[in-house]
Amino acid sequence: MEIRSISREDLPGLGSLYEELMGTPTDYGKLLRSFESIERTGTYILLGAFEQNVLAGSLMGIVCQDLVGSCRPFMVIENVIVSESFRRRGIARGLMAEIEQAARSRDCSYIIVVSGRQRTEAHRLYEQLGYGDEQVRGFRKHF
Repeated sequence: MEIRSISREDLPGLGSLYEELMGTPTDYGKLLRSFESIERTGTYILLGAFEQNVLAGSLMGIVCQDLVGSCRPFMVIENVIVSESFRRRGIARGLMAEIEQAARSRDCSYIIVVSGRQRTEAHRLYEQLGYGDEQVRGFRKHF
């Protein structure tokens, strides 16, 4: 398994992964424009796990600058997906280890992992990796 940053050439595979994650079709034109935009910011880390040049999994980390206390940044992890045909091979663990290293190298004080309530198998993995359930509640407002 190779873990590396997602490139423009990887976007068709990423779109397929997101379709599997969300169950909705990908607008590839918007995906490309969004990718180009986040690529310019330097605060997004979009990683892919590849097995024999096939994109098997991905996640996105966003570095957020905090203004509290020592003003260290923190990271939010979103869109964690490993294709069903590649699960149980350590891919999610590898992706999480890589993104944690990226957070440390950027002096992040903590990481927030966002996961849907129904994804209980993913929750067990996060707990095994040391992410604690701090009994906080997240709220979303969709537009």
